[in-house]
Amino acid sequence: MIALDEKVTVARVLSKRSWTPKLLSFRLARAPGFRFVPGQFARLGLRKPNGSPVWRAYSIASATWDDHLEFYSIIVPGGQFTSLLNNLEAGDEVMIERAPYGFLTTNRFADGRDLWMLATGTGLAPFLSILQDEANWRRFERLVLVHGVRESAELTYREEIAALRDHPLWADVGERLSYQPVVSRDRLPQALSGRIPALLDDGTLEAHAGLRITPEHSRVMVCGSPDMVRDTHRALIAKGCRLSRLAAPAQIAVENGW
Repeated sequence: MIALDEKVTVARVLSKRSWTPKLLSFRLARAPGFRFVPGQFARLGLRKPNGSPVWRAYSIASATWDDHLEFYSIIVPGGQFTSLLNNLEAGDEVMIERAPYGFLTTNRFADGRDLWMLATGTGLAPFLSILQDEANWRRFERLVLVHGVRESAELTYREEIAALRDHPLWADVGERLSYQPVVSRDRLPQALSGRIPALLDDGTLEAHAGLRITPEHSRVMVCGSPDMVRDTHRALIAKGCRLSRLAAPAQIAVENGW
């Protein structure tokens, strides 16, 4: 059996940010040896008052070169993990497995022209990391980030997304990024109204991006609620796209956001 300290270490909480009463992001100090590919997730652990651990998987939102690891979380009322998470303060410790996980990464795709990133809620997190990878800005001609939420107050990280266009590593190609918010329960002038799968079905999303999703040119990443992932996958299949596998690279990569 592998000893606990060979698989798990602890990281100190550096900061927390409350976006809404139900949404927060937090930063952990990063061990020098922790390496990950943009789009992967980490397993984090907290101890309940009785001492037993609770583990959850969180996509990494930070860049590979940052000296911290950033995560984005919904607070579930009465949730075993997030109730503990919500009470953490700077300096507290969180358990973290030493190895990252996951295959929502652009290296699973064959080359394409356009990279679509379709997220709902905290499913935005892996795409924040992917958009801080210089290789993706050089590899794709267009990058389209779509973030679907219920209420406009949940459209988090907008300033950070806008600032990505001016990052010095790729400022000369920053105009390649398009950001499209989608809101299902209220109105925001620059946002589309509805659900991402329906906006794919009727062509609205492609029309607003000024791009068509095609098997030839498009590579599409999907992260969000299981219902959203299922329905979006179906909408993409109807456009001729297929799930990408390591042995058979194609056009779609999916991951449930919770």
